[in-house]
Amino acid sequence: MEEQKQSKIVLLRQMIENAERNIVAAKQIISQIDSSPSRKMVVSEASQIIEGTFDGEKMIGLDGKKYPVPVNYASKSKLIEGDLLKLTITEDGRFLYKQISPADRRQIIGTILKDSNDKYYALSEGRKYNVLLASLTYFKAEEGNEVTLVVPKEKISSWAAIEAVMESSADSAMQEEAVSEPIEEKEEVKQEKPKDEPKDELIEDEWTPSVEEMKKEAEFSYHEDNDDGISDDLS
Repeated sequence: MEEQKQSKIVLLRQMIENAERNIVAAKQIISQIDSSPSRKMVVSEASQIIEGTFDGEKMIGLDGKKYPVPVNYASKSKLIEGDLLKLTITEDGRFLYKQISPADRRQIIGTILKDSNDKYYALSEGRKYNVLLASLTYFKAEEGNEVTLVVPKEKISSWAAIEAVMESSADSAMQEEAVSEPIEEKEEVKQEKPKDEPKDELIEDEWTPSVEEMKKEAEFSYHEDNDDGISDDLS
């Protein structure tokens, strides 16, 4: 009975491998039939096409092998565990990746921290998530920053992709001060304007007493002239 099971397992594995080869061959035939020049160029250069699942750091191919995924591509594309990728290995040794079926996602808030070995990780919902160092560099995240993370929706993962760095309260305060500074300068300008307005009032105040004094002097001189005339008649 045990030998029969083992034989069936070996046979099933062979069938799976043959099916995978047939799928790759079928895709190549479709690509050759496609009239697109870019498709023909890729197929002509391709020596091997492999599909696999991203594990947070590498791609696990259907052949069971691990293939390195460029960290810059993983960071910018925000790949998470479970994303299905297609790898095209060209004749000159280039690795061309393409995300063909993204896994279901959800967003969580986490904090970037560092362990005793100076290794960065994200803490969220009581769990530690590994993060790519390239992601920290790409998003300019530092220890203590709050970040938005992307993780599989229905799977507990060891890795998380950084989506964005959340703005800190200190940065918000600095922006508010920068915005309020021009307003304060405008208010100062407005306060300076009334200083020029009282000049007309001062001019009026200066002229008013002079006119009154002139009237008094005129009346006084008029009475003096009359008094002189009366005194001359009586004499």
